[in-house]
Amino acid sequence: MKTATFRRATAAAACAVAFAASTVLSGSAMATTAATPSTPVVFPAVEGQLMSYVVNAKVANANKTKEVVKAVEAAGGVAVQQWPEIGVVIVQSESANFRSDILKYGYSTVESVGATRTIPVAEGTPAGIPVPWQKAMAPRSKQLAKSDLLYGDATFDGVAADPRETEQWDMVQIKADQAHQLTDGSRNVLVGVLDSGIDPNHPDLKANIDVAASVNCTNAGRPDTSPTGWNPTTSSHGTHVAGIIGAARNGVGIVGVAPNVRMASVKVVNDAGSIYPEYAICGFMWAGMKGMDVTNNSYYIDPLEFWCNDQPDQAAVRVAVERAVNWSTKQGVVHAAAAGNSSYDLSNKTTDNASPNDSTPIARGINNQCKDIPTELDGVVTVSSTDQAGKLSSFSNRGLNSIAVAAPGSRILSTLPNNSYGLLSGTSMASPHVAGVLALMKSQHPGWAPKKLISELQKQAQNHICMPSATPVGAACVGTLDNNSYYGEGISDALAAVL
Repeated sequence: MKTATFRRATAAAACAVAFAASTVLSGSAMATTAATPSTPVVFPAVEGQLMSYVVNAKVANANKTKEVVKAVEAAGGVAVQQWPEIGVVIVQSESANFRSDILKYGYSTVESVGATRTIPVAEGTPAGIPVPWQKAMAPRSKQLAKSDLLYGDATFDGVAADPRETEQWDMVQIKADQAHQLTDGSRNVLVGVLDSGIDPNHPDLKANIDVAASVNCTNAGRPDTSPTGWNPTTSSHGTHVAGIIGAARNGVGIVGVAPNVRMASVKVVNDAGSIYPEYAICGFMWAGMKGMDVTNNSYYIDPLEFWCNDQPDQAAVRVAVERAVNWSTKQGVVHAAAAGNSSYDLSNKTTDNASPNDSTPIARGINNQCKDIPTELDGVVTVSSTDQAGKLSSFSNRGLNSIAVAAPGSRILSTLPNNSYGLLSGTSMASPHVAGVLALMKSQHPGWAPKKLISELQKQAQNHICMPSATPVGAACVGTLDNNSYYGEGISDALAAVL
């Protein structure tokens, strides 16, 4: 069973849920001094086993991408998905020499190549793509990711007959209850929920799901627009996240931060709980192509918690993901992401014991040039988690100039599949609060671009002193009232966002 994809807490809170985090500041604030090289991670390639790769063109345009595809075929691979807008091709191959051969055949057009998994492709090759291999793929057993368990003594609750806003302390902490006196958000705003799918029939969500903008990206990274492809299968995570962002004000259950905005289900989590690079790239590209305004990303990209630029495979994956994030940002999409549940200091990286999480993890040395993606990419809002007392949640990652803002993430009541409600904890729950605040802000200021939205989000955040964590997290809070390692520039403020 996986133990890392959904951002996890420490052993004491092992059931916390959250997907990776990202940052507004951390990308540019990373240390630039010479770093100790990271420990290599082996991405094996065995002849006859179907593996997945990203291939990055030197120049991002349609013609160069076509040339890359020709080189892919010459090297014994097939192009599963082409993204000419960013010069990235998702490739599958059974050749053990594919990485070396693509650099040989594509010497004039290929910038880099990187494996995306340490195990064979379980879902096989999408239908309709001619391949030189025709082997039936063994079906992958479905299982709940560990992160989908409930936190502590939380339990699934039955369908509520009456509104439960009085139980939503989180909305009070970010002043969403006061913001709702002014606006519930605009139907013109679309939030992409990059997650495990949203229950299409939940009474608190159904009216706000934009079916036409929803997609499944777990078909080897190729967009699947089938009517039910984006529905949840083994995980309740995405449904819970969606409720925090946009549960409707309809006299039933709870109310989201932005209860009148639309949401798109962008499924990037497979049935085993993995979010591979090709899935996330598809999700970011889809968000930009569909004109989304905000995305929420409560995950880190598997199979590594930290991707290091001094390792060829890892560096190539980072380039491909960065291109997708940057392209979608240029299309007007602003991204919020969870900081992670490892009680880790993102500004002082030394070790990683959880990677690779799709095979056998190793204890490896890392440095500050290794990034949690999409967590630490420029232009992504990294969100840490608070509890009801306003303290940093014991499981939350932290880091001076790595955290943008904080939001509630401990024992959050939200929607669950099968018309139910329940409590989950994690920075996965904190990030959608901020995505909701960004959606409210975009509703009030439709002309604001991502950079402006982020600067105002941080400027308006409620400054917060360095309160001790609920339980020791391994490092004291450092910084100032305006910017510290626990809260970034403060707790997100929904009321200020709509004034």
